[in-house]
Amino acid sequence: MALPTYPWQSLWQKLPAPLQNRYYLTLVVFFFILVFLDRNSLWTQFRLYRAKARLENDKTYYQQKIKDAQAEAEVFEQTKEKYAREHYYMKKDGEDVFIIRSSE
Repeated sequence: MALPTYPWQSLWQKLPAPLQNRYYLTLVVFFFILVFLDRNSLWTQFRLYRAKARLENDKTYYQQKIKDAQAEAEVFEQTKEKYAREHYYMKKDGEDVFIIRSSE
């Protein structure tokens, strides 16, 4: 049994024919590093893209909530007295308040 001339020779011979070309193998390793291992890999870019889309959806949701709250605040400013009378049972001097609860 002959010893390999260098330690990786047996592994090198087990590779498929295209991968035995060192330039092709270098290109494959380079793309593997770019796709999976690099700090700015495609996987990281994909995750950042999804996070950005989620944050943009959250932004539109909260902008709508702000508009609703502002509209509610405007209505409240116009009907403060009615709100206070209904929720806190406030009344003016010399006035009687009758509370009628519905059976809903």
